[in-house]
Amino acid sequence: MHEQITKQLQQEISASNDQVSNLNNGLRLLAKWRCWLIGNTLVKQEGVTVKQGPMEGLDFLEKSQEGCHVPKLIGTYEQPLHPYLFKVIASSYSVIINIGCAEGYYVAGLARRMPNTSIIAYDIDQKSREACLKLCEKNGVSHQVQVKGTFSTEELKQFVGEKVLILCDIEGAELDILVTDKDSPLNDMDVIVESHECIHVGITNILIERFKMSHEIDIVQDTGLRTIQKPPQWFLNLSHLDQILATWEWRSGPTPWLVMNAKSQIT
Repeated sequence: MHEQITKQLQQEISASNDQVSNLNNGLRLLAKWRCWLIGNTLVKQEGVTVKQGPMEGLDFLEKSQEGCHVPKLIGTYEQPLHPYLFKVIASSYSVIINIGCAEGYYVAGLARRMPNTSIIAYDIDQKSREACLKLCEKNGVSHQVQVKGTFSTEELKQFVGEKVLILCDIEGAELDILVTDKDSPLNDMDVIVESHECIHVGITNILIERFKMSHEIDIVQDTGLRTIQKPPQWFLNLSHLDQILATWEWRSGPTPWLVMNAKSQIT
């Protein structure tokens, strides 16, 4: 791993004549490398059980299929969303549709907490689907979950009349997927979507315009700050920089969430 990172760092530094960009890319790569080392320490000291938050108790994996890993284990991952996720867990959704499930952190985590809810997970990456199935089996929730590939809004028609939540994180493609009209099933479904402003500037306002007539919308911003309720001793022994990196989620720019509750479902 160290040799691989060294080669990647050399490539980043020599990639172009833009020294500032090269330095930023190099620092980001080094920070990720440090996160991997912290993750190894965490798994060795604490195992892979999620420590806090709405997914607390989930028997997770030794590595995430994509993106950060340590915040998921600590339980600070996407912490600004936690109050909304606790509300989801306390709700009576018959179906949750997770578009862009990756390794299934939310799929298996929510299935554990919501035994009466069916969850349909989508991801176009085969390795992610395999990891999601493995995680669900590991946590004994496979009977609640279906894992599929490409999502189509046509599939929503079968759930008309049911209480449904769409949980969407697809790196900017939400602009193509979350399209409404007067007859769309989405009008009567709750939606939590990560809006990738860092990929498509202005996408948040576009989504708000699409859903403002049919949904009550909360915009959830992320300052990057995280709170660990009961940090273990190994964490307290880390340097302050390592403590910050342990909760860093590798975001390259703003990714606010839109929590959109269908007005037709609000009582």
